[in-house]
Amino acid sequence: MAAFLIIEIAVNDTEVYAAYRQAVSPNLAAAGGTYLVRGGEVEVLEGDWHPGRMVVVRFDSAEEARRWWNSPGYAELKALRQRSAKTNMILVEGVSGTL
Repeated sequence: MAAFLIIEIAVNDTEVYAAYRQAVSPNLAAAGGTYLVRGGEVEVLEGDWHPGRMVVVRFDSAEEARRWWNSPGYAELKALRQRSAKTNMILVEGVSGTL
């Protein structure tokens, strides 16, 4: 069953984050991740949540997403992101037959 990382990112060091952005895409693709949303315009329709940069990544399963997030190959990039941005990230499973 497909699973999705939903990520809110508030960048605080644009130079360091730019290095992360450049390196993360091939790393993510090699692990089977696909961007569905990457920094597009956000419009609040209800509630008090006013996120800035949003990213949504699709994996074939939650296990694949976890494997990527915990992988040695992503560890250095994760540390780079964590140094350059405040991040909220959740993993959610889709419904059977999605995307």
